[in-house]
Parts: sequence; C-alpha cells; structure tokens
Amino acid sequence: MDVTTPANGPWLVVGLGNPGPEYAMNRHNVGFMVADLLAERIGGRFKRAGKAQAQVVEGRFGPPGPAGRRVVLAKPMSFMNLSGGPVNALRDFYKVPVANVVAVHDELDIDYGTLRVKLGGGDNGHNGLKSMTKAMGAEYHRVRFGIGRPPGRMQVADFVLKDFSAAERKELDYFVDRAADAVESLVTEGLERARSTYNS
Repeated sequence: MDVTTPANGPWLVVGLGNPGPEYAMNRHNVGFMVADLLAERIGGRFKRAGKAQAQVVEGRFGPPGPAGRRVVLAKPMSFMNLSGGPVNALRDFYKVPVANVVAVHDELDIDYGTLRVKLGGGDNGHNGLKSMTKAMGAEYHRVRFGIGRPPGRMQVADFVLKDFSAAERKELDYFVDRAADAVESLVTEGLERARSTYNS
C-alpha cells in the first residue's frame, strides 16, 4: 500500500467551494458536495473548527475500530481563492503531512463527470489549488471532478459560478457518489489502486 505516513496518521480531505447558499449548486462547489456525502457516510456533521476558517468532521474510513483510517473532512469557509490559509491551519492543528492532504475540486479540462486522481502537479488556473499550493507546496493529492469547458463564448468565471444544468443534474448524484468512492479508495488503498479504479 503506497501511503506515505504511519498507518495511524490522519488524512485531511478538503472539499473546495464557496460558502453560502447562493453558491451551493454551482459547478465550482462540487468539492463541497463530495465532502458533504463523505460526512454523511461516516455519520458526522460539519461544525466550525476552532480558530480555523473552516468546517470539519472527524471520523474514519474503512473498517470500524483502529483498523480504519483517521480522517478529517474539511470545507474552507474563506471563499475559494483564499482556501490555502484555512487548509494549512488545519494541517498544522491535526499534524497532517502535505502528502496526506486530498483536495477535491472541479476541473475544466476534463469532460463532465470524469474523474482523475493524482499526486502533485500544477493548479491549471484553479484559484483554490493556487491558494493551497502557495500555502503548503504542491505535493498533495487531488481528486479532480470534470465539469467540462464553457459553451460558446461564455467566460470561465461565469461558467464555474453557474449551477449545474438540468441535464447534468440528472447524473450529478451518481458522479458525486463515485468521487466520494475515489476519495475513500485513495485514503484506504493508496494512490495506484485509486487511479487504476477511477481514472477514466
């Protein structure tokens, strides 16, 4: 298993998005959607994390008891382009190495619903990743959720801050569920297994 820290070391899974009900169904908020589903799966509720500008849930992935992986799920409440500060504060507080951080985010250069799991790399113009990389370096894991490119001449900023279309919403629950599975696989089984199963 190619995990990079002791078996009992915690993982920090960060769903990227913007806080507030007006953003809840935006394409840019798919990271929040995946984090919410993961919290539901482990039976936790998000609550404010001390001084960090984020909401967190603590729990375990995998088998119940000590064999499970310790996980902190987080949603930064700072707006997307300032995600790095809250994430780094949580990383320090929970003593999580950078390699045990997972960012779940929307990705323009992948077709809608397609997933890519990877370690490190550039930010591809994504402001949440840009902020995280500036705060702690680039060697964290990413679960990239494809949203596709804007149609016609629509600006990227307008596209990502729009809600998923009616056609997209028909499959959204399925794709969010699959992304949550990919996160669990990454944490419990390692990068190579997650990539071979979920990268399409």
